[in-house]
Amino acid sequence: MINFSGTPTIETPRLILRRLELTDAQSIFDHWLSDERVTDNLIKGAHKTVSETREKVATIVSEYSSKEFCYWGIELKQSGELIGAIDFFNFDSTTENCEVGYSLGYNWWNKGYGTEALSAVLDFGFRHMKVHKISAAHNLDNPASGKIMRKVGMQQEGVIRHMIRNAKNQYKDCAVYGILLEDYLKNT
Repeated sequence: MINFSGTPTIETPRLILRRLELTDAQSIFDHWLSDERVTDNLIKGAHKTVSETREKVATIVSEYSSKEFCYWGIELKQSGELIGAIDFFNFDSTTENCEVGYSLGYNWWNKGYGTEALSAVLDFGFRHMKVHKISAAHNLDNPASGKIMRKVGMQQEGVIRHMIRNAKNQYKDCAVYGILLEDYLKNT
């Protein structure tokens, strides 16, 4: 049985993973949700107005009352800048599996922050929540995301053709990755 405990604050050497707040909407809009370089890798397109982002953040904040909701903002310890988000979703109570997804603002790509954040939430998911398997997927035209997944011990399990359709109405093939609790514990 998954041990749900909501979205607690998680600290890493350079990051604070924390709940989003309504006051974060402008940073989220500015740092990644309005940037097509980032949102091209997401199903929904770039936000055109900060009010769109405020609406999304309000929805996220309202979900924090549920212990089954796990959605973190990724904040730099040194500057306090909010640079991205990471979450668990699609929990399956029968298999005790879930998925993880993440986004980072373009200015913070290739600096190890994605690896650091993903590593921290995997540790939380396996050691505290007792999840059996955590899966993730990335568009094949975004190989950097797959590199992050491999760095934290996830293994590519296959490719699903036309897994998503983005906001530009383009179908995208996605590489699917996974890691099991037993493998995670064996290698950490």
